[in-house]
Amino acid sequence: MLLAEKFQKSGLFLFKWRSYAPLIFFLVIFASFEHFHYPFQSHNLDLIWELFCLCIGASGTALRVLTVAFVPASTSGRGTIRPSASRLNTTGMYSLVRNPLYLGNFFVYAAPVLFMRIWWILLIFILAFILYYERIIFAEETFLRERFGEEYSSWASKTPAFFPRLRNWTKPDLPFSWKIALSKEYHGAYGLISSLFLMELASDFCVNKELKFDLVWTSFFISGTFFYMIIRFLVKKTSFLK
Repeated sequence: MLLAEKFQKSGLFLFKWRSYAPLIFFLVIFASFEHFHYPFQSHNLDLIWELFCLCIGASGTALRVLTVAFVPASTSGRGTIRPSASRLNTTGMYSLVRNPLYLGNFFVYAAPVLFMRIWWILLIFILAFILYYERIIFAEETFLRERFGEEYSSWASKTPAFFPRLRNWTKPDLPFSWKIALSKEYHGAYGLISSLFLMELASDFCVNKELKFDLVWTSFFISGTFFYMIIRFLVKKTSFLK
């Protein structure tokens, strides 16, 4: 098998499981809680760091929202079989970088990794992320090149794959759709809050040897759960967000 064919095959396999495979990395994170400690033995400093991690993850979610809220239907989808696209997105976030959703994922996944403050976990995460998404991007770009030909090649030649080029900014063709943003990204936003909330509980338990519910994080979690339930009801039971 040619190397390009091997990359394509493995990329399609990873594409199929791209929403679930990264969860395996959480096993490594939770396994490291045995040695967790507060920075300088201060719970307040630990809380500040946790909120910083939340901001990092929220920036990734915001990037995803600013991407999906401006794109037309049948593009930037969550399909799990193989890449698909009815048209090529080249404006908005796609004018800055070819893979804005995966760039957003990097910051979302980085939040729980940074939470632990362990350098080797961060290093493993960066290397694993590069190897994992390199194959997926290869498979997607092969499809787009075959589907759109010169249009894709022209856009790709001037648009970076992963590091945004701000001077390339082109105004989106469509207006911001908060309905699309809510219906597509509410799962990810709740997943971020829930994972960090559980990690906060686990970290405090490891230090204090008893289960304590921090007021700040408990408030975030309860508010997030309430918001998630409302949006899920609107998506599943009504046509309000369609």
